[in-house]
Amino acid sequence: MRIDRDRIVTALRDRGQQARADWVQRELPEHVDPAKHSGLLATLNLNPADLADASSP
Repeated sequence: MRIDRDRIVTALRDRGQQARADWVQRELPEHVDPAKHSGLLATLNLNPADLADASSP
């Protein structure tokens, strides 16, 4: 499973967290591995299952 970085950015911008969204845009790869970045996703209060790309393996 992977998460498209743009979904994370959009979720953060929808919450009004512009600075965090900008940081994620700069620092994370285009496709985020939720296992590798689980701590960051938890810190951002994002559920990987809500953001997962349905078409990804």
